[in-house]
Amino acid sequence: MYKYRPTFTQRERVIDNQQIMDNMDKTLQREINLARNIQMQLLNGKTPEFEGGEVIGSSLPARLIGGDYYDFYPLVNGKIRIVVGDVMGKGIPAAMLMILTRDAFRRVAEITDSPAETLTSMNQALYEDLRTLKSFVTLICADYDPKTGIFTYASAGHHLPLYINGRDKTIKELPKVSGIMLGGLPDQVYKEMSIQLDEQDIIFFYTDGIVEAQNKDGEQYKLERLVQTLLENHEKSVGEIERSVMDSIHQFTQGVPQKDDITMVLLKVSKQKNGY
Repeated sequence: MYKYRPTFTQRERVIDNQQIMDNMDKTLQREINLARNIQMQLLNGKTPEFEGGEVIGSSLPARLIGGDYYDFYPLVNGKIRIVVGDVMGKGIPAAMLMILTRDAFRRVAEITDSPAETLTSMNQALYEDLRTLKSFVTLICADYDPKTGIFTYASAGHHLPLYINGRDKTIKELPKVSGIMLGGLPDQVYKEMSIQLDEQDIIFFYTDGIVEAQNKDGEQYKLERLVQTLLENHEKSVGEIERSVMDSIHQFTQGVPQKDDITMVLLKVSKQKNGY
């Protein structure tokens, strides 16, 4: 029976094709690593410093690059504008939308007077692109005034931050303020609320990846464990609290691969100012 044998030229062609595929894989990996480095540089930008308190942010993507987003923007009036967001999806597409969201925030932060105006302008700027891409972004935007202790916030479909009262050591979610995710509907006008922060008060922003982290039994970390961890460590610095939360998550998951990006931002008032 005749048995087909590839010619030397055909064998060479197979080898060449494999080499091309290997080179493409290496090129793609280099580009993904470059994209990760760019994203980490943007996320790990300069953290603002201000008298009477401290703030910190961190993000751990589920893949090499992710779609979670946080940012700080010092305003000319002395306030600190904070934003935390979660782009629908994971990986490269979500990362690209995250960069688009960051650009919109940076552009409108300079020309808007409040968190609600910021979200309203961002939705207007991003709506058509998000609809075209069939995606959306949830965001929480807030201004903190170190001079007065006033904390003002608005939400675009995102988890409301947790508030730890430094006096009575209680923790609760901030009062609800309505607002639909960016890209959900056009011509949205977002609303905002304000609270007074005092000495040792903490505001904790977070994304789904924290409370939905799973262990080997499929059990989720949940809000209750997060609250307990924060209460046990609230007297520490923001950096130590951030590490305590991450340690708690890792101890709970016990090496189970991360399914969603994990992002948090902590704001803590260290002392009262004149005018409180």
